Amino acid sequence: MKAPFSPYLDAIAPGLKKLVALLGEDYDYVSVLSTDSVGFVVSISQRAKHVDHSTMMTERGSVVRVRRGGLYSEFAFNRFDPACPEQTAAEARRVLNEQFALLEETKSEIYDTPALPDEPCELREEMETGELPENCDLGELVDSFSEMSARGVACGEHAVDCHVRGQSTHVCKMFLTAKRDMRQSYVYSEGVVAVIAAGEAGVKFGYESVSDRKGPEIFALLGEKVEKVAKSAEELLTAERIEPGEYEVIVSPEVSGLIAHEAFGHGVEMDMFVKNRALGAEYIGKRVGSDLVTMHEGAKPEIQVASYAFDDEGTLAHDTVEIRNGILQTGVCDALAALRLGVEPTGNGKRQNFEHKVYTRMTNTVFESGESTLEEMIATVKYGYLLKGMQSGMEDPKHWGIQCIIDRGYEIRDGKLTGKVVSPIVMTGYVPDLLGSISMLSRDHELFGSGGCGKGHKEWVKVSDGGPYMKAKARLG
Repeated sequence: MKAPFSPYLDAIAPGLKKLVALLGEDYDYVSVLSTDSVGFVVSISQRAKHVDHSTMMTERGSVVRVRRGGLYSEFAFNRFDPACPEQTAAEARRVLNEQFALLEETKSEIYDTPALPDEPCELREEMETGELPENCDLGELVDSFSEMSARGVACGEHAVDCHVRGQSTHVCKMFLTAKRDMRQSYVYSEGVVAVIAAGEAGVKFGYESVSDRKGPEIFALLGEKVEKVAKSAEELLTAERIEPGEYEVIVSPEVSGLIAHEAFGHGVEMDMFVKNRALGAEYIGKRVGSDLVTMHEGAKPEIQVASYAFDDEGTLAHDTVEIRNGILQTGVCDALAALRLGVEPTGNGKRQNFEHKVYTRMTNTVFESGESTLEEMIATVKYGYLLKGMQSGMEDPKHWGIQCIIDRGYEIRDGKLTGKVVSPIVMTGYVPDLLGSISMLSRDHELFGSGGCGKGHKEWVKVSDGGPYMKAKARLG
């Protein structure tokens, strides 16, 4: 079925267009982004049950962006009478003019940024979904998750709890200017099952996730993962510590995604180029990986939780090839950063919600596949590890250092898995060295989108990342 666009946004659209026209009398660029997104979160364990109707992207409100004299400013509001847009226009003028005056009074250093282009565009995109979150029987979902939780505890010898969590959101966004009327509606869902096990080694957990630009129907897939998750939690109880050093490694698609996100995700967000805070700006056109490395970024190349028709600045979704055969081609950027750098925007301008400003943010970040099988890759390893499971990661865009916390590693000796498991694992290094060592890629690839990405310590948005199995050399500890 098609995810229907918000009747509320359709109803206020004429009033918002009038608001744009009224503000256009005072400013040389005016846009309005309006959102109306609903959803739910269901979380079940053996100790608690929780149902909430607030997810990362549930919101209702609008934000006006204007330009005057080379300066941009914004005004957010969540109460709007479409029959009286003059009232909102008056309040917006008052707040916006105060902001402009403050900059002038304080003699703040500013960017003299050109006006954003306002080329005509009409778009109404209602994307396919299996089920709408607002139509989901939450009582039935609670029962299903409760059964999974009980099964997770029962099938693990040392299992003490099993958490099952799912969230689904119906996103509706509308972007209006004097010449643009863009409306989109889509559903994304994500879920996770995690089994907690306790033993002499302490408390460990294993988890598996599902995510897609689909409805709550994808939560049925969690039931297929319970036994596998319980087994991984049990094996972590007997895992050994790794001997620090440099190893041949094969990383799973989930870990490939973590590397993509941390290595060349934040590092090539071009709003950081404007501020001279990213080393990537100096490497455009230069080698940053082996010939096998090609990486895509954008809302268009894959269908996952971060796939949309247009971003929060009205830029259409892109498929940006950031790295091609090891050569860094470009970064990604929001519309204002693009103006300041003299490049085209890539559809990566995203807000946490209508009350937050736009930053350049990742969407789907993924390595291209290769020509090998996992079995062929394992057979080439003299001594090393197959790395699986992502816990967390971070990078230093200024110096291209990377740190990835990986759940577990399976020892490989003479081309065969020995059965030995090590955990946890910290993978560190210099990004070009890590990507430059990639020597094999599997034919298949997978994306993961359960969770979010923060910029700094805040500004959370939905992202997904992934890739194939990759063979490389890395420092582990």
